[in-house]
Amino acid sequence: MLSEYLSLIAIFKFDIPWPTLLPKTWVAILLLVCFCVLIFIELYAPRKKQAKKNLKQSYQTNLGLFLFNNVFMSVLSVTSIFLLAKHYGNDGLLKGVSNPASKGFLSLLALDLVLYVWHRVCHRFDCLWMFHKVHHSDPYLNVTTAFRLHFLEVALTNLFKAVCVVVLGIGEMMALTSEAITTLCIMFHHTNIAFRGEKLLGKVLIVPYLHRTHHSVLRHEHDSNYGAVLSVWDKLFGTHLEANPAAIGIKEHSPQDVMGLIWSGLTMTPPITIQPAVLEHMIAEAAYYKAEKRGFNPGHEIHDWLEAKKEIIAAVYGARQANRLVSNMQMFKQM
Repeated sequence: MLSEYLSLIAIFKFDIPWPTLLPKTWVAILLLVCFCVLIFIELYAPRKKQAKKNLKQSYQTNLGLFLFNNVFMSVLSVTSIFLLAKHYGNDGLLKGVSNPASKGFLSLLALDLVLYVWHRVCHRFDCLWMFHKVHHSDPYLNVTTAFRLHFLEVALTNLFKAVCVVVLGIGEMMALTSEAITTLCIMFHHTNIAFRGEKLLGKVLIVPYLHRTHHSVLRHEHDSNYGAVLSVWDKLFGTHLEANPAAIGIKEHSPQDVMGLIWSGLTMTPPITIQPAVLEHMIAEAAYYKAEKRGFNPGHEIHDWLEAKKEIIAAVYGARQANRLVSNMQMFKQM
């Protein structure tokens, strides 16, 4: 998120000449206005009604984390993306693109793809999910959930983006534009709203109903819809999912206060353990239903069992373990 929100503190002092405000400050003002508008819409026309007590707690915790992260980023001077873009904007992989419009379009596209990859990696590896689970721990999804981030995830994300800016050779204005668009879209798709044409817009952009699936408590549902701006990456890489999650958040207990979340992000979640006999029973039932759907035609028993095992493992342990099973299944078919 843009650290320039801190500059808004100075704006409320009326001794600043508005025409001379820096582009970063104008972007911060615009995003603040959009944030307030989205808050207003979700309060008066929510997709799902939330108890005032729960929503108030969510707002306080998420905005508290946002302020903590901005102070942390300012003290450590981690947000040097724009400085790097200013010095290395004419180098990198996009150096050969001479047309400014084409370079700008490719820069936005590349940074959005980079965020998709990074988000997916945060779900795949436990050492990163440890931080990212803080974001998923909000059981009351709303616009402020966009800012519910662990400070180490913020630092690593900015470091990753900074490397990509240098490697690609993205200029300062394009980096600022990308950050503004991404922040606006992330606020938008976390908002607790529904609107006409949402599914149509979702064919191109990540919209609230798609991202709501991503915040499901079920692992096989929240390992989907990783996009920040565009939904085409999920469709292209097979992670697109449309579902109506029964519950939002994470299965394990999670604190709902700022310091509790910061500490929980530094601890590894213990793995889920299920007795082998129970797991085998679940797989057997799933395989039976698959056989029933095709009329119990013989010759597919092993295939049904393997597919059922993949689905059960994905639901219980997540996509990472399921992917290992897929590899084993492919080896089995080649034998």
